[in-house]
Amino acid sequence: MTLTTTRRFLLASTAFGGLALFASAAFAADTELTFLVDNTTSTVKMAQALADAFMAKNPGIKITVDSRPGGGEGDNIVKTKLATGDMADVFLYNAGSLFQAINPEKNLVDLTAEPFEANIIPSFKTVVTTNGKIYGAPIQTAMGGGVLYNKKVYADLGLKVPLTWADFMKNNAAIKAKGGIAPVIQTFKDTWTSQLFVLGDFYNVLKAVPNFPADYTGNKAKYASTPAALKSFQRQEDVFKAGDLNADFGSATLDDGLKMLASGKGAHYPMLTFAISNIRDNDPAHLKDIGFFALPGDDAAANGLTVWMPPGVYIPKASKHVDEAKKFVNFIASVEACDIQTKAVGASGPYLVKGCKLPADVPPAVADLVTYFNTDGQTAPALEYLSPIKGPSLEQITVEVGSGLRPAADAAALYDLDVKKQAQQLGLPEWK
Repeated sequence: MTLTTTRRFLLASTAFGGLALFASAAFAADTELTFLVDNTTSTVKMAQALADAFMAKNPGIKITVDSRPGGGEGDNIVKTKLATGDMADVFLYNAGSLFQAINPEKNLVDLTAEPFEANIIPSFKTVVTTNGKIYGAPIQTAMGGGVLYNKKVYADLGLKVPLTWADFMKNNAAIKAKGGIAPVIQTFKDTWTSQLFVLGDFYNVLKAVPNFPADYTGNKAKYASTPAALKSFQRQEDVFKAGDLNADFGSATLDDGLKMLASGKGAHYPMLTFAISNIRDNDPAHLKDIGFFALPGDDAAANGLTVWMPPGVYIPKASKHVDEAKKFVNFIASVEACDIQTKAVGASGPYLVKGCKLPADVPPAVADLVTYFNTDGQTAPALEYLSPIKGPSLEQITVEVGSGLRPAADAAALYDLDVKKQAQQLGLPEWK
């Protein structure tokens, strides 16, 4: 190799190296965010669709979607990550009482002044607010807590949607007499799913005892000593004692339960309506076979629905990319993001972002849900949005009731003790 050739080679190498260094520097300058969500199939799919759309509009920001379990295990993971400073840059978590339990003022970035807040339905803001500051944006849709049911089973047996608990139990008896179909599906492998009989019954509790949330928060009302609230545990005890459950209720998962419902091997599944999206993904051929009704109480004239606000997305103070995380959260709280979510997993209820609309061809269960929102007084927020207190052990207690291991009255008393511990941890003055 001649000297001239060598010089050219060195110059080319130097230039190439400079370009490589420049490219590396440019790549290193990109911001990488993590987005933590629960591991429900539809949630992960929705989160990835949002991340992909945001990255397409913001090529300098990369988002990695991570997942965690739901229920109590997921609650502990969220609290641990916040306590250790290891939380994702943006994370999805409950609004209401569980939001209050993660110490928002200490752990979360204040989003009160963010542009998206002007487009959020006020009822959501109240459930992600502490001391006048807003810490979250809505994601997904509002949900109903009631009973998903198989419409074909109902049609075959000539059953009508029950408006009272007595009628619900009569329907269960007719289904059991038919044979081969579990009247009520329970899925205690995913322990959080055991809570719906208690939590979904709150509309009925509130109708009977309008002051219950305030008295419960103020240490004046208890589940065990309030007959209307005790009935919530007794409902779950009723279906076990009647032998209405699927044989594998102790080992079945949420996905197992939804497959059972979609296939007609089970008739009723007490559940939140977000699960409609799972059926859309996993059993689309049966989506039109699934309907929804509110958990019935004692009075047909007072029938109504317990409503869950959508979860929120939050930014931990420990994030090293708060500005970019805020940009992503503002995107999530937009009409465009509503449409992306609907396209990815369908809509299982109303969005709480102004301007977001549901498609005309929503599944029958969603149409059933929306009818409750169309009548004044036929919906009420779940207790966790009217009180900061929710005992963390409820899902374990309701598994015991639903499995026949603990009587309803004992369970209610045990839950009252669980609530007391939580209230004391929150420092509520009436509980000292």
